[in-house]
Amino acid sequence: MLERNQPVLLERVYNMTNAVDVEEYKKFKGFEGLANAISMDNEAILDELDIAHLRGRGGAAYPLGKKWRHMYHSKGTPKYIVCNADEGEPGTFKDKALLEKDPLSVIEGMLIAGYLFKAQTGYIYMRGEYRQIQKIFQQAIDNATKAGYLGENILGIQGFNFKILVISGAGAYVCGENSALLNSIEGKTGRPRVKPPHLADVGLYLKPTLVNNVESYAGIPVILREGGQAFLDLGSEDGGGTKLVCLSGHIKNRGLFEVNLGTPLYELIFSEKYGGGSSTSNPLKFIHFGGQSGPIGAVDELEDCIYSYEGLWDKGLSVGSGAVVVMDNQVSMIDYLVNVAEFFVHESCGKCTPCRLGTTRLMELLKKFQEKRAQIGDIERLEKMMTHVTHLSACGLGQSVANSMKSGLKLYPEEFLAGIGKEVRKLEEVSW
Repeated sequence: MLERNQPVLLERVYNMTNAVDVEEYKKFKGFEGLANAISMDNEAILDELDIAHLRGRGGAAYPLGKKWRHMYHSKGTPKYIVCNADEGEPGTFKDKALLEKDPLSVIEGMLIAGYLFKAQTGYIYMRGEYRQIQKIFQQAIDNATKAGYLGENILGIQGFNFKILVISGAGAYVCGENSALLNSIEGKTGRPRVKPPHLADVGLYLKPTLVNNVESYAGIPVILREGGQAFLDLGSEDGGGTKLVCLSGHIKNRGLFEVNLGTPLYELIFSEKYGGGSSTSNPLKFIHFGGQSGPIGAVDELEDCIYSYEGLWDKGLSVGSGAVVVMDNQVSMIDYLVNVAEFFVHESCGKCTPCRLGTTRLMELLKKFQEKRAQIGDIERLEKMMTHVTHLSACGLGQSVANSMKSGLKLYPEEFLAGIGKEVRKLEEVSW
């Protein structure tokens, strides 16, 4: 029985003394999800995932049940299972905790996928900066293999063969995009592919491939152990389960929290159980949701907001990766957005012109406002540039660059107006 407000994904993170020990993992209901899965027919497994309504935790929020069902009916063989552990979104550190403190839950989730899709090989593509965690995860793989949970004829089931290989990234943010990640695994330059075709049909080595996030895989054993409805009841109708939330910035209790989807946002930010309010004694000004590619909301406009997928979408915001960066009223929106733009300039892979040049031009325009040397018409130029980069970029990186900028301009137009040079600034002449 799962109870709200009790840790589900972080229970072992809090309580296990040896994260890679299989026997200790089993004391905390480890591999019970796998045991249930192999006792069910395949359609029943897919039905439970549909009922659970687990949305992908990497940021896109696509229903996991739909993705798995698509993969199940894909005709090609062999099929591959891939875990996206290239956690590169600033302000996001949830996957790090699971990889370091509960790696066997991620292995179990991948193993269930391997059983369902009759895949024999899985890959976990891990952020290059997580060198020590890669070693921890490899030890967990080795221990699971010794205990008979990886390798050949797993649990005595003839033909149930599955292995997991750890692939190290090189610190490229763009490889968090699933198709760029697969190119990197293949030894190619980590740049996004043109889609369609879908990766579930033409993925790794042009074969059907399932790609899910670390947190998504960690949720699969919970669903198959406790049931899809129990998992759904932990969250809200538009998205089941709990969400790992990374609180940072000008907030008293910075860190990682497990939150039931449907929790009031103000509770997440201001209650002592979670954020605890401002760390600087200054009033909070804005919140950046879901990482650098997410939108920004003004704190005083979010009093009635619910932290759920639809709750945030209704406000023009998003859950994204789970990052929640809070800034107080001493922070200039322009200064903040310049930092965001610099990040995207650095991380653009350069494949497409709209992102390669557009990110640089956006940064240059924002710096003009920062340095109070913008001209009449620069706001309109900024808006047009944001539209072009969003609609013409080849992948999600370029397409989401302007999310924070659009919302920042909408929320605080007076800060942009103040960035127009005094010798040309006449507010009555500025046309929106």
